[in-house]
Amino acid sequence: MGGRASVGGPEAGPAYGGGGRAAVARAAVRPVSPAVGGPDGPEGPEHGKRGSAGKILNKSAKRRRRTNILTAAAAVLVILLGGGVVGGTYFFDSVSFEEPAAESQTTQLLASDKKTVLASLGQFNRSIVPDASINPLIKLAVVSAEDKGFYKHNGIDMKGIARAAWNNFTGGDTQGASTITQQYAKYATKRKEITYNVKLREAVIARKMEDEYSKDQILGRYLNSVYFGRGAYGIEAAVKAYFGPSRSALTPPGQKGAITAGEAAILASVIKQPEPTATHRGYDPQKSLPDATERWNYTVGNMRELGLPAGNADAGVPAGIAPPTAYPTSWKKFNPEKCLTCNNNTPSAKIVKYVKRELRDMGITDARQNQGGLQILTTIDPKVQEAAEKAANRAKKSSPLHDMAETYKSALVSIDPDNGRVLAYYGGPDAASWDYAGPNYDDTGQKFLGGGRPPGSTFKIYTLIAALSAGYGMDTIWDSTLKKVDGGGKISNSGREGGSLQCPEKACDLETSVEQSYNFTFYWLADALGPEKVIEQAHKAGIQLIGDPETTARYDLNKLSESDLKEKNYGREVGFGQYAITALDHASGVATIANNGVYNKAHFVQRVSERDPKTGKFTAIKGKGEKLKGVEAFTPDVAAAVQNVMQKIPGINGISLDNGRKAIGKTGTWEFTGKGGKSGDNGDAWMVGGTKHLATSVWVGREKVNKKTKQMDLLPIYKPGGKPMNGGSVPGQIWKQFMDAASKAIDAKNDDFLPNSTAFVDPSKQGNGVKPPPPPPEPENPACQGIPLLCQDNGGNGNGDNGGNGNGGNGNGNGNGNGDNGQEQGTPGTFPTFPGGDAGNDTGTGGGENDGDNADDGG
Repeated sequence: MGGRASVGGPEAGPAYGGGGRAAVARAAVRPVSPAVGGPDGPEGPEHGKRGSAGKILNKSAKRRRRTNILTAAAAVLVILLGGGVVGGTYFFDSVSFEEPAAESQTTQLLASDKKTVLASLGQFNRSIVPDASINPLIKLAVVSAEDKGFYKHNGIDMKGIARAAWNNFTGGDTQGASTITQQYAKYATKRKEITYNVKLREAVIARKMEDEYSKDQILGRYLNSVYFGRGAYGIEAAVKAYFGPSRSALTPPGQKGAITAGEAAILASVIKQPEPTATHRGYDPQKSLPDATERWNYTVGNMRELGLPAGNADAGVPAGIAPPTAYPTSWKKFNPEKCLTCNNNTPSAKIVKYVKRELRDMGITDARQNQGGLQILTTIDPKVQEAAEKAANRAKKSSPLHDMAETYKSALVSIDPDNGRVLAYYGGPDAASWDYAGPNYDDTGQKFLGGGRPPGSTFKIYTLIAALSAGYGMDTIWDSTLKKVDGGGKISNSGREGGSLQCPEKACDLETSVEQSYNFTFYWLADALGPEKVIEQAHKAGIQLIGDPETTARYDLNKLSESDLKEKNYGREVGFGQYAITALDHASGVATIANNGVYNKAHFVQRVSERDPKTGKFTAIKGKGEKLKGVEAFTPDVAAAVQNVMQKIPGINGISLDNGRKAIGKTGTWEFTGKGGKSGDNGDAWMVGGTKHLATSVWVGREKVNKKTKQMDLLPIYKPGGKPMNGGSVPGQIWKQFMDAASKAIDAKNDDFLPNSTAFVDPSKQGNGVKPPPPPPEPENPACQGIPLLCQDNGGNGNGDNGGNGNGGNGNGNGNGNGDNGQEQGTPGTFPTFPGGDAGNDTGTGGGENDGDNADDGG
């Protein structure tokens, strides 16, 4: 047989790094016999003396004193044998006893369904449970396996002490702790070596523990600290490691999820040696079932002797529980390669950094977080998270990225506009990789390493909000032919100019500029407003970090004033998205638009709970949770106008949601500026938008490690087929797939956005274009002079350049097509026509955003 394992396992020491007291209440001091004279006698309490009967110690006290004397005598004997002369009483008194430090535990991050584990915090897989609530069968099994006389002795094994002394005197092997109390004393004092002096000190501490705590408290502390193998520290973690997450050490016998007597014996038997060594395979049934069975039989035999089926009052075991007859087969296989702290290598584990920061903001320090024992209810909806991973994770066959090169990266974040809760977060396939959805920090969580990409035309939504808030109307006119200020040259518009524009060169209205994503209008709006005003409005909507104009640095907008922003010298290109932001912030900004201009801070924590030391149940910590308080970022009238024009974008790009679900959106790209690209290549592609219930941002980019520099090199992005990727293509497909699936998963209603509004318009605010003259009136049909009724305009309303013109009606309009060559079908005229005329049935060809979107200097 192998030697006894250390109570805390091979790495138990660091578990005591946290401060604070243990979570188990101190036992009450045993009472002294009352005085014979009573409270009014001369020996009463008010005289400060005990009655004569108080000098007579009861039987238990005598036994404790006798044990203490024997312990001290053994100490003297051993020390004398070792060559030193010290009084036993002095030795006993010199060994100090301090309250053991609180155990380090696991803190679990749960999804909003309150059961799905997203990730775990803490160095050790441990959950402290109240000793009084532990299944009594577990207690009986552990006592049976480790210390049959636990409820009878006073904490120490005198034979063991004598054996240690003799071995020291004769040069024999040193031996480990014997009783459960001594094992816990060894663990609590963090001593790993085994010498006669250390063993004597543990014995003294064990004795003092027995005076300080009840047997149940000592056993509970032991069970919460002992290592069971499989990375499990403490009985609760052990139950889940060996029998699955649905089982608990706290469930009473016979109830669903409870541990049976046979299963309790498996756990108790493992303690002696949980992991294999060079000389023994240990008692984990997966490692050595024969050895585990042999040890199990020993434990079960003692369980019969101590309380099955008769019952055991000391352990709290009721009578009538039949002893197990065969080794249980209910234990689970364990994969040693699997992360021991649950799901820490999944996409959802990237939210850990946000959770930690939010906990700090609540006043829960890093030390308290590291100590563990908390339960964090997050905002992540497991069904919405699953939809996000299916759409954005290239490894999933369902993702539009699945058949593309491994170098393609993506991000997707979705937020509930009504409250700011982050429902889904995908920034990469695992916890360790770079986070493409948000900021990245070093191991300390303090130093910013990078994050965010240029949003291109998707940022125009904030320039639009700033312009409308300043009084500009959607009908203001803008000139596409003007050069940049200060001789800056031509404003890039992705080659769309002159006759290719869906408006006159010098007379393009703001609404058309949004629909077609023209850059020049937003350049001049940023010029008129000031770049800092555009950034400030973006910040109000939800943008927290923005890239520096010249470097890779990012600025926290909460720490920059308007004058600070002016000093940074942001260019007018901010109007169409030159400076980097994160997908998380972008989703927050879209959520504010969907929420009618009311901003709710994006957050990941709903509630923080800790385990009640009496009941074992988790209860919410007062004041430690989300604070839902919306702030108006812009007026509902402005929100209505923005919603109205953004509702046209999904249809223009061919990514309208299923079943006519109403949605807002905006596409965007930013040009590729690195080596190896060609003219017209893009480096970033975005699609942002949402419904009244889900606001979502999607980014796609590409990069790989440079073999020479070991740094990441950016690469141009292409659609399947080789054309430059744009926001309306692959990112739009990801967005649509996710929005359809997530909306169905949460059973979201198809709610309307606000009706359009112009209440914010200031007539004095004009653009820099030339308003075109009104079109000449069409000549009147002479026949209409005789019978005017027949000439009412009941024709089809075409959405193309070639509207049907007939006596039945006139089809007019400029169609906004989908992708390269979108088509819109007009409605046929319903009124009878004169011979030779056609019902106005118009098919428009054209429009779109230059193949679904525009590269800008962005697009």
